[in-house]
Amino acid sequence: MKEKGAAYIWFDGQFVKWEDAHVPVYTHALHYGTAVFEGIRGYGANDNVFVFRLKEHMERLLRSAQIYSITVKHSVTELCNATVELLRKNNLKESVYIRPLTFVGMHGIDLNVTTNSPTHTIIVAFPFGKYLKADGLRARVSSWRRISDQTTPPLAKAAGNYLNSILATQECRRDGYDESILLDVFGNVSEASGENVFLVRNNKIYTPSFADSALEGITRESAIKIAKDMGYTVLERSIPRAELYMADEIFLTGTAAEIVSVTSVDGHSIGTGKEGPVSKSIRQTYEEIVTGGTKEYMGWLTPVW
Repeated sequence: MKEKGAAYIWFDGQFVKWEDAHVPVYTHALHYGTAVFEGIRGYGANDNVFVFRLKEHMERLLRSAQIYSITVKHSVTELCNATVELLRKNNLKESVYIRPLTFVGMHGIDLNVTTNSPTHTIIVAFPFGKYLKADGLRARVSSWRRISDQTTPPLAKAAGNYLNSILATQECRRDGYDESILLDVFGNVSEASGENVFLVRNNKIYTPSFADSALEGITRESAIKIAKDMGYTVLERSIPRAELYMADEIFLTGTAAEIVSVTSVDGHSIGTGKEGPVSKSIRQTYEEIVTGGTKEYMGWLTPVW
């Protein structure tokens, strides 16, 4: 956001005006990236806002923090309640993006972060619409490899991890593409710059496993559940680069991206060059679910009003 999206921020248990939310320049996270975060969507529909899988996102925040011994001082329930109250405080009654973030504060300049290091948690929220082109993306395979569990754990949604994604995004945009797809250190498909990757061949759906340095995506998990409930076979396995070019369909999943098709990779047209029927059916079902239109999935939604 280049401007504030809402008047109040939740900061360590208090509602603070946007212009009063400050951190010292010596903040450890600013220097070393010692922060973990989440991206969460809320969807405006039927005179309400439905927050998608709020509890699961906050649970992942705590798991990410645990990997780096970063202490989160608030429980999952407290963070969920704070999110709902923040949306009410800001009188947000439209579709929103929510960003919880826990970061190491005035620890000093050494690298020995422990569970006793000072930490802070904020939650921000602002109006948010479509993030990526809805009519399909032109992707390229990045020359940058995805971070590896041998170096920086991809399963932790840590701020520093996204320097890898920034390099890949800069490269693809310079070359005229919409999105990048990164390979892991072994040359297998890992994920896009901020999304999980799904490939459709012969009406079966494939996605890289966590061993391929893919993030444990909550939208990924949701798409797998939706696809299986619709009768599709979904398999998690390694995907070589060349198989991208052989796919009938490719789609990406992520909080910001939601579910969006890839229509070409490295100039190779995928299928018909348009969103395919499998991708479309999953996307449409997902869009119905997040706006409260499917009763059997209402457990995934937290109403605000």
